[in-house]
Parts: sequence; C-alpha cells; structure tokens
Amino acid sequence: MEKVRGILDQNAFSMAHIDKADARIGALVRKRLETVGPTSMLFYEEPLHIVRGERVWLFDDQGKRYLDVYNNVPSIGHCHPRVVQAVAEQMGTLNVHNRYLHEGIHRYAERLLDTLPRTLNRLVMMCTGSESNDMALRLARGWTGRQGIIVTEAAYHGNTAAVTEVSPSSYKQGTPPDHVHILPISRMSEQADPAAWFAEQVRYGIEQLEARGHGCAALLVDSIFSSDGIYADPAGFLKPAVELLQSRGGLFISDEVQPGFGRTGQGMWGFSRHGVTPDVVTMGKPMGNGFPMSGLAAREELLAVLNADVGYFNTFGGSPVAVAAGTAVLDVIAEEDLMANATRQGEYFKRQLQDIQARFEEVSDVRGAGLFLGLDLCDPTRDGAPDAQRTTALINDLKRNGVLIGGAGKSGSTLKIRPPLCIERSEADLFLDRFEQSLRTTAR
Repeated sequence: MEKVRGILDQNAFSMAHIDKADARIGALVRKRLETVGPTSMLFYEEPLHIVRGERVWLFDDQGKRYLDVYNNVPSIGHCHPRVVQAVAEQMGTLNVHNRYLHEGIHRYAERLLDTLPRTLNRLVMMCTGSESNDMALRLARGWTGRQGIIVTEAAYHGNTAAVTEVSPSSYKQGTPPDHVHILPISRMSEQADPAAWFAEQVRYGIEQLEARGHGCAALLVDSIFSSDGIYADPAGFLKPAVELLQSRGGLFISDEVQPGFGRTGQGMWGFSRHGVTPDVVTMGKPMGNGFPMSGLAAREELLAVLNADVGYFNTFGGSPVAVAAGTAVLDVIAEEDLMANATRQGEYFKRQLQDIQARFEEVSDVRGAGLFLGLDLCDPTRDGAPDAQRTTALINDLKRNGVLIGGAGKSGSTLKIRPPLCIERSEADLFLDRFEQSLRTTAR
C-alpha cells in the first residue's frame, strides 16, 4: 500500500520547534510535555492557548478571536446554552452509572432511533466514537464468523487497538494487518462511473480477504469519507457496493461520527444520501456537542449474539447527564432548523469556493455536501500534483489571520471545511475573504 501522509502529523506542532515559540506558549508546551507526555498533540506551527468558545468562535488568552471551521465535535456551536443548561441541571440532580433505571435513556433512544431505518431497532450508548466502532467490529465478526474488514485508504475510525488496525491514516510506520483490505478511494474521481467502480473495488476486496483465509465481515466507511478528503458525490454511489456486500453475507457499518446529526444538510445521516440501509451505525461526540458520549444502532439479533458470547456494559454510556446533553442537541437541531441551514450555507460555500477555483489554478477541486466540504490544492508547475506543502502553509496562514481549519486526504492536500452548523452568511463571507487572502499570501 502506498504510504498515506499522516493527517494529524500534517496539522501538528513539532516539539522540535519549542524554542522558536512565543515565551508564554513555550512555557505551556514544556509543562504539557512534563505532565501529559509525548503522546500529547498540539495543532499549528505555533500552538493556540484557547480559553473560551461561543457559537462559531474560539478566543485565545490574548483576547483574539478565531472563526472555527475545523471542529466537528461542537456541531451545534461552541458552548451552546441549551446543552450547558441541560448538563448543569442534570449534574446537579443525578449523575450515576446506567445500571439503574431512568426514563431519560428510553425517551432519548426512541427519539434517536426514529431518525434511523426501522431495522436498526436498538441503541447502545458509550462514551467515545472509538468505543462505538470497536463494538461494531465485534458485532460484524460475531455475526459473520469472519475477520476481514474493508476500509478506505486514509480512513480514521478511532484509537482502540482494534480500531487503529482499520485506520490507515493513523500509521506512522508499517501498514494495516493482513485481515484489513484497503480500498483506493482517491482514484474514484478518475472514474466515469463511480458507483460501478466502487462496487468493483468492494467485490475485489471481498475476494482478496477470502483468498487470504479471513473472509469479509464488514465494509466500514465514514459516509462522507472525511479523512480521505471528502467524497460525497454522486449521491447514491455507495448503493451497488453495499447491496453486493450484503448479498455476500457481509455487514455494512456506517461511521456517522462526522457526517451524522444533520451535517450534510440532506437528512440526519450521511448514509441516507446514498439510499442504503446500514447493518450498524456508529456515532460519536457530536451527538452531545462535545460531551463525552457516543452510540451504536443495530438490529437486536446482532447484539444478542455478542451478549451470548461475552456480554457488554458501559459504565457511563447513557448516563442521565449524557442523555441530557444528547436530548438538548436534538432539540437545538430541530428548533434552530440546523439541517436546513447546513444545506443553505453549504450550497453558498460551495458556489463561492468554485468561483475561487475558477480564478486560482492551484485550487484543483471542490467537493462535499452541506457543511462538510473539501478543497484540493495542487502545484500547477508540477502538472497539477497534490500540494501538501501549500496546504500546510495555508492552514497556518489562516490561523494567523483568525481562521482555524485542518487538512485531510491521502496526500494531505485537502482543506477540510466543517464549521458548526449554526454558521451564518456573514461568517461564511469572512472565511471566504480570509481564504482568498491566504491563497495570495502563500503563492509560490
């Protein structure tokens, strides 16, 4: 497998540059290293000391504000007062593990399951998206008796041991193990018929895993392919592949940690754009606007197999406080009409970015759905080759100019645009203005 550029590394502060940082920032970085240690990651060439958040804005310790078009976790806006109030009130009343009965979890589960296909009739709640995807793998392997998993080439699905194995973007050295088949989605844009091509890639993956003696338990994809560089269109391209997979006994796991909860603007879930019915849907911290909660929806019989084998419990998954946070998020999405806003502002973003693409030859593509967009940067002097260096330069120039954004994609040449769902036109215009300025500033 061709090496994937480390997405987190691309966006990260290098500890080797600590002596070049501002004195106050350098002191904080050193303290972090002395306490948290070498696995602690910081973003940008010079890290940020963020002290406050509000809606689409983050504020540093010097009072400078930053437009946040990077963070997907506070999906309805930083420190949304409805979530803050719900969590505080419930914390002041009861915060206990979920092995006592409480009505909130039932009301929340019924409400969330009503947004999903009827076959997904049970909700298990956890604390992180990694736990959700880990359990999804266990369900697929327990149900099918197979071990093989198909994922895309720059995917990220979490950081447990099992989920890291199916997250090619996490590997600094080596490659995923033999039971993981990598699908080269970065080639999809070259295909005349993306749906047929994707289905053929899945068929080939099934055959490869069978030949290696693993069999295919599941296709696991983030339905907007965010770490791969955002591949949203054509809507429906997943359908033939999913139908083929399910006809061969494999499960389709839709990782909705990033595209779920209205972000694509065309429904609550990213997979719905493709007209498919997953066997398992996984969710992460956006469901609580950053409160540590996650979930997995599946057919009851899949969960029954796992329960008969080893059982499962999660101490604070579905706690009263988690349920309060999740309920507040569902209320805000409905009452503030955030899915419609994602459609409206996303279409505006996309049109304006395509206009910039027409004027700047180093912008090679604009993709996405709703408020989840990807913009590719290339080097026109090298026959339009992906330009990760320029992408990194843009990320840091935008940060200096009060806009936070990140990179993605196999080559690290995609800017990932995913602001809180409450973003307004004036804030979109600010981003577009600053982005065009940075294109000019970072020109070779």
